[in-house]
Amino acid sequence: MDIENRPETSPVAGPRALGAPAAVAAGVAAAVAVLHFRDPHQSGSYGFCPVYASTGWWCPACGGLRAVHDLTNLDISAALSSNVLIVPLIAVSAYLWVRWAQRRWAGTRRRAIVIRPYLMVGVLIALAAFTVTRNTSWGSWLAPA
Repeated sequence: MDIENRPETSPVAGPRALGAPAAVAAGVAAAVAVLHFRDPHQSGSYGFCPVYASTGWWCPACGGLRAVHDLTNLDISAALSSNVLIVPLIAVSAYLWVRWAQRRWAGTRRRAIVIRPYLMVGVLIALAAFTVTRNTSWGSWLAPA
């Protein structure tokens, strides 16, 4: 049966359908717990960013581990100073996870999110602009603290 012609609902719904969302939540919780108890602010505690090590440029994700660590300590301003993109990314990811879990519970097979090509191009352009900006003197306030 091809994807276009399959039914909109799944025969599995309710708590039994939440295996995948629960596994993802458990994995994220474990990673966040590790970040909470092992401080990434200490140089080299999680290795080094390969982009920064090879080019000297902060990549869009640089400071992300520190930002998540700061969020586990409820320090939003420190998280924003480490990587300003991580806080909205976490909020969007949490929203999408809830939608995914709701759809699985209801037995819906339709995708929870559909990324159109123009949206992906826009995201890539924004990430490139963020990367260039945080590596210039006038955008240095965006560099990881």
